[in-house]
Amino acid sequence: MIRLILSFLLVVAPITILAQVDTYNQITPDGNVTTRGQRNNDQKEGNAKKEIPKGIKVWTVDSRFGDREEASLDTLSHMFMNSIFTTGVRGEYNTLGNLGAPRMNRVFIDNPLYEQFIFTQPYNFFIKPVDQFHFTNTFSPITNLSYNTCGDRTDGEDHFTAKFGVNAGKKIGLGFNFDYIYGRGYYASQSSSHFNYTMYGSYLGDRYQAHLLFSTNHQKVTENGGILNDEYIIHPESFSINYQTTEMPTVLERNWNRNDNQHVFFSHRYSLGFNRKVQMTEEEIEAKKFAIAAKKDKEKREALLNAEKNNTTIEQVMPEKKFAGRPDDAVIAGTEAEADSIMKSNRIAVEGQAQADSLLMAEQVEAEDTSWLKNEYVPVTSFIHTLKADNYNRIYQAYDSPVNFYARTYNKIGTYAGDSIYDNTKHFSIKNTFAISLLEGFNKWAKAGLKAFVTSDLRHFNLPDSLGGIDTYTEHNLSIGGQISKTQGKALHYNAIAETWLTGEDAGQLKLDATIDLNFPLFGDTVTLAASGFFYRQNPTFYFRHYHSRHYWWDNSLSKIIHTRIQGLFKYEKTRTTLRVAIDEIKNHTYFTQSYKIEEDFSRTANMVQIKQHSDPITLFTASLSQNFTLGPLNWESVVTWQKSTKEDVIPVPDLNIYSNLFLRFKIAKVLSCDFGADVFFFTKYYAPDYSPALGQFTVQEGNHRTEIGNCPIVDVYANFHLKHTRFFVMMSHVNAEIGDKNYFLVPHYPLNGRVLRFGLSWNFFN
Repeated sequence: MIRLILSFLLVVAPITILAQVDTYNQITPDGNVTTRGQRNNDQKEGNAKKEIPKGIKVWTVDSRFGDREEASLDTLSHMFMNSIFTTGVRGEYNTLGNLGAPRMNRVFIDNPLYEQFIFTQPYNFFIKPVDQFHFTNTFSPITNLSYNTCGDRTDGEDHFTAKFGVNAGKKIGLGFNFDYIYGRGYYASQSSSHFNYTMYGSYLGDRYQAHLLFSTNHQKVTENGGILNDEYIIHPESFSINYQTTEMPTVLERNWNRNDNQHVFFSHRYSLGFNRKVQMTEEEIEAKKFAIAAKKDKEKREALLNAEKNNTTIEQVMPEKKFAGRPDDAVIAGTEAEADSIMKSNRIAVEGQAQADSLLMAEQVEAEDTSWLKNEYVPVTSFIHTLKADNYNRIYQAYDSPVNFYARTYNKIGTYAGDSIYDNTKHFSIKNTFAISLLEGFNKWAKAGLKAFVTSDLRHFNLPDSLGGIDTYTEHNLSIGGQISKTQGKALHYNAIAETWLTGEDAGQLKLDATIDLNFPLFGDTVTLAASGFFYRQNPTFYFRHYHSRHYWWDNSLSKIIHTRIQGLFKYEKTRTTLRVAIDEIKNHTYFTQSYKIEEDFSRTANMVQIKQHSDPITLFTASLSQNFTLGPLNWESVVTWQKSTKEDVIPVPDLNIYSNLFLRFKIAKVLSCDFGADVFFFTKYYAPDYSPALGQFTVQEGNHRTEIGNCPIVDVYANFHLKHTRFFVMMSHVNAEIGDKNYFLVPHYPLNGRVLRFGLSWNFFN
């Protein structure tokens, strides 16, 4: 980790030095040469009182149309301590235990649908989709450095991120993100190492807008197959040897999953419309006042410098303005208040009709400037193009497998000699979407926004064949669709989109999505009633239909999955209550199953992973209640989720999933905000999804050795702090590891870490 930080500083430091170096002579923007002495005087006279402007706006971009949606910058200290966990902010994910390990949400409706390249989806803690990425617009360059750590060099976890954003004028925003995870693991053969580098840019003009995003990712995870015997954790007293976690035997050794992927996203649009005068916002009015004051301040500062240079008075340099009786330092304003004072105290001497006319014109211009109206370009019709290109390479590599571990072995293609495994698959896709948009409010008779689009999706896959070569699969699909939406206003919003596939492997697919929300006041606050739903008739993704490897092999002809969901939401800000209810019905549900035998010595044999499709409809009910309370400094936040599946052996879910957070909120010395408390997550027992190391996927348990997990609370104690631009925390996670039930598994045979002391820091820099 130290080497990583030093490398990062070596890259950033030269840029910083170049920005700060003060050579003897410099050329100003107007072409004049200044000396160091002159610049030092300037700083003393004017720049000493100036402050670096602070401010940043962030937004997300729709991956299909490039529509912008305002987002909130992650600067709150609340729940910052839990943002470091692979298990999620509220412990809602099942995971293998280590930082950066694969994970899966226990709340079924919060799990994303399978994408074409399924192998990176369990790493959504690290890989963020396009529509969750934050583009930035900043008043001044901003840098955020975050770091959290625990443990030591042999068994600890480190996570370092760096974010940088800058603007080149008002319209162009640029930046990069750097993300590095290194989890050495508290159990044997469990380490993870992830790397991400992302560059982004945006251009927001009146007629033309564009967003560009490029990222490269690498994920490497050591697969241990879980510990050999769960009793090492549940009943350690039954063994004559006191095993440390790193000494517990594991099912596998020298096995790795590697994913390398690169992504390019580019969305741009050209809009036709008209200009109109609109009232400025309060923020814009204040900004303009300051700009006017700054402009006058600059003129007077230049006059003073010229007067000093020519050994004259300011009245001689600017004869039309009289400053008698006013000290020079009062002219050079460093604050808005001083600038306003200067503007009010100016005295103009009028000599002749020409000067009177000139001054009258100036007053008219200034009056127009201070009328607080601005020109606004109103787009009516937009022509949109979005390009999304993705490239993936996945390798499962094993130098050693236990005897009879796999039920089947296929031709030793794509593998090393002997028992070594080298399963490799590649995939790339290029998706282009062209759309025409009639923006919301474009016509007094048609208040909603309308879009029509066509999408071309080219997909290519590589798999080993049975003769030692490569099987290639190319799928080209063409789809069309439309959208109607209303996003403006406060009371009612809705959005509906339909897409159907005309040609290609996915011909006959249909996707319908709709959302609506109504907001109205009640007893001094706002009530939100929202509903959403979808109807999907989809082809199972590629790797459900085809997969070739050393020990798993299938080519399936599968029916289309029919999935319907209806969801309602009630939210009342006054009582801080949120209720969510959903019903899912799925026909031809397609999923992975895994089975194996556990021998008397606890070794695994006859491992088999298969694809299954359940033809009968499965219904799943979900109800989730979120309730927060505050009494003075005491705060209590809870989320309780109930789920029920009509086919538990196909879609297993826990009946109850609970998160609760109790903390005191107070300030130290009136400047240091502190949250001190404890939180807990808990779920009832169920046959949770197992995990297949060779496939890198979560699977439904089958066979005679199914394992139940759950009914074991996980408690953390923390102190969370916020001071100006800095957030930091100290936490003892899983503080109850040695108390009560020790069945702390989130995935069968993969225990969580025990009691661990953790530290974290996030610091914003404006420069």
